[in-house]
Amino acid sequence: MRVLFVTCSTDPTCPWSWAAEPAVRALEARFTGRVAFTYVMGGLAREFRAPVETLAHVLDAGAASGQPVDGRLWLQRPPRSSHPACLAVKAATEQRLDGPMLRALRVALMCRRRSCDTSDGLVDVARDVAGMDVERFAVDLASNATVETFGADVEYVRSAAPEHHGDSGRLPFPSFQLRGDGGEEVGVFDEWQVAPLLDAARRAGAGEPDPPPALDEALARLGPLTAPEVAAVCDLPGPRAPAELWRAAAEWRARAEPVAGGGALWSAA
Repeated sequence: MRVLFVTCSTDPTCPWSWAAEPAVRALEARFTGRVAFTYVMGGLAREFRAPVETLAHVLDAGAASGQPVDGRLWLQRPPRSSHPACLAVKAATEQRLDGPMLRALRVALMCRRRSCDTSDGLVDVARDVAGMDVERFAVDLASNATVETFGADVEYVRSAAPEHHGDSGRLPFPSFQLRGDGGEEVGVFDEWQVAPLLDAARRAGAGEPDPPPALDEALARLGPLTAPEVAAVCDLPGPRAPAELWRAAAEWRARAEPVAGGGALWSAA
């Protein structure tokens, strides 16, 4: 079986990484059992000094991707820094739950208006992650080893692929490095759409993607999902994904958690 190794440089608070979640979910679903993610936390902002400017990026990313966002967080209680959330992902790595923790943080920040910048708030988010030993997570979150691991991640995004740094002094977020068993290494930089990432997986030697899963299977395995994520995972373009989701809701097979800015998070009923 061909295995695809994906190194994703990102930050939980990055709005364009939220826009890329349909592509990431599609990669997981269409290469089931064949993809291994490594998440590198880049430390987007030691301090958010202009939250209204960040809100503009959040709204732009939501409008471009269709991903639901509740922008009131950045007006009412903006995170002081992205670094605590990055540390939380590295702490969850100790339990091999960095991917689920990163996902829970993205949902909390973009859809549920949770700042994710205090230890108590991060522990609350960890409770949403299936299989998480929350007491162990709290200990790892406060450890020096987690701080050192995060520091190594920040150094990586500053030093890797210098031709892509631009004016930021680091890799753009999100950035993906894909490597297959026998294929070439393929970089996808500053790109959030589905087709380029799936194409890169093929070029990296992952082979052809699996057939798209049925809606019920996708919600049960990957939920909660947004409508754009369902469209990407289940290959339901245009109005088909919302139509299928509401049909499933009418049949009590799915339930929607509305997002105040529009859209919803969808789970199996």
